[in-house]
Amino acid sequence: MEIEGRHVLLVDEVVDTGLTMNYLSKTLSLRHPASLHAVTLFDRPYRRLVDDVPVRYVGFTIPDAFFVGYGFDLDERWRNLPDLRQLREI
Repeated sequence: MEIEGRHVLLVDEVVDTGLTMNYLSKTLSLRHPASLHAVTLFDRPYRRLVDDVPVRYVGFTIPDAFFVGYGFDLDERWRNLPDLRQLREI
């Protein structure tokens, strides 16, 4: 799809190390969008391996823990929980 001159939002459920978002933003910026920003539901900025991640809109900043529910799973379990829960060590 042509994005030149268009406003582009990259959507990711979790931004962790920032490597994927950094790669995508640099690759898409070569196509000359009018603007390029990222939106994420969950952000872990303290786990970043790159500094220039264009995360503009953040739902929640979450701790460095494993979460299940609300679509997130562990070994195909707990994905259908209606809310997000921090998984305790098993």
